[in-house]
Amino acid sequence: MKFFHISDLHLGKRAYEFSFLEDQAYILDQIVSLAAREKPDALLIAGDIYDKSAPPAEAVALLDDFFARLSGLGQKTFVISGNHDSAERVAFAGRLVRASGVYLSPVYAGTVAPITLEDAFGAVDVFLLPFLKPASVRRFYPMEDLPTTSAAIACAIAHMPIDPSRRNVLVAHQFVAGGQLCDSEEFAVGDADNVAPEVFAPFDYVALGHLHGAQNAQGERVRYCGSPLKYSFSEARQQKSLTVAELGEKGALRVSTRPLTPRRDLCEIRGTLQEVTSRAFYETVDAQAYMHVVLTDGEDVPGALARLRAVYPSLMRVSRDTRAARAPGQLPGPETVEAQSPLELFAAFYAQRNGVPLSGAQRGILQKLIADIWEDEGCGQ
Repeated sequence: MKFFHISDLHLGKRAYEFSFLEDQAYILDQIVSLAAREKPDALLIAGDIYDKSAPPAEAVALLDDFFARLSGLGQKTFVISGNHDSAERVAFAGRLVRASGVYLSPVYAGTVAPITLEDAFGAVDVFLLPFLKPASVRRFYPMEDLPTTSAAIACAIAHMPIDPSRRNVLVAHQFVAGGQLCDSEEFAVGDADNVAPEVFAPFDYVALGHLHGAQNAQGERVRYCGSPLKYSFSEARQQKSLTVAELGEKGALRVSTRPLTPRRDLCEIRGTLQEVTSRAFYETVDAQAYMHVVLTDGEDVPGALARLRAVYPSLMRVSRDTRAARAPGQLPGPETVEAQSPLELFAAFYAQRNGVPLSGAQRGILQKLIADIWEDEGCGQ
């Protein structure tokens, strides 16, 4: 049995005032085309359908069109809610749309009934587990000790009607311990939200969502497919894809990927303003990409933003990294700090941080500020 596995669509997402809606429509077109060509038995969507629990109307319309096109292909689609979604909104009309081959995870009610598919090797039971926190499970099992998310997920799985003689697939949206995060993902301090991969032992394949980089959580059997688009610059070097999981007879699994090509890439470049705006540099990069430019000039350059936007029309972010321009040196040690004036200390810090000394004009402005501050403090005594 062949499954397409995707997650983290984040429909309706905006970043740096740019809307991704056209990019998302473009990538969903690719997924529909792949489904039409390869005819998987089911498409698994592992949560974070929307970017917000109350998505904009355009995002809802885009998902509606996506589901309608998949249904028109005769494609079965299994969908769960993620931490960005409203479980109630995702579950709405779930019993009605099943007739169209779209299976939406209901709001968690203490157990999860499987949807059974059949192939030449027999039955495959698909379990749809929406994003859960311990409180969601404690409500139904108040006598259980569920101090962590891992314990809660283990409890939820223990109360599923799993037949170990059959092939079992779980669609879930959780953070599995050891996963590699990206900047666009929510991070909880500590390990209370971590789920131990061992809790998924009863399943032949676990289709995970939540992490945006494709990765295995416990071999190929427990896997994150990653997001279909890059949503942060920490993902700039990733090759986005959808995962294909093929189940043979019980215990036989083959996992592969299909690359996804964005309408507009998301890239990060660095260099001095003169370097990154030069024709030689411009011709080596995708200038139409959503761009993060890291400037390495030792000092601020007037008009930098306007010059960059003229070259990179989809410029999202500009930041500075002056480490390359810094001169080697040390800040004054503790033994010499008391012997130096505030102006001398700041001048040493500025030179170490920026690689150039304070100019005469800067020293003059700083000296006046220090004198004014001291004068104000003296008047206040």
